[in-house]
Amino acid sequence: MSALPVAEPSPSAAEVLRERYARRLPDSLDGLAGPAHGTVQLPLHVAWSGLTQFDLDRPRSRMSMYRTVLAEGQHDDLIGLLNQALLVDQWPVLRTLISRAIRDVWEAAFPELASARPAAAA
Repeated sequence: MSALPVAEPSPSAAEVLRERYARRLPDSLDGLAGPAHGTVQLPLHVAWSGLTQFDLDRPRSRMSMYRTVLAEGQHDDLIGLLNQALLVDQWPVLRTLISRAIRDVWEAAFPELASARPAAAA
């Protein structure tokens, strides 16, 4: 009598999302070569509805663009659209506006982002 194979548990939706975002990550934050100023037109595969053009010199517009790119951008989009200095600078607020899966993946891969979190209130 042969034993039935044990089915592997399927990954949770959160694990699938984290893996998807992890595969898109740049090798390092140094590789983020996006613009720091001016207007950016996102490609259709990144922003397919709503706003597609963002002014990086306006904080709300910049934050909205980064949120969209982090959620929808592929590896090359992250590298070409995000700017290292801007990402690190706005991370303390940006991390509260993105999904937990995105935040966890980026902070696990780049400890400098995790350390950029605002200090907890005493």
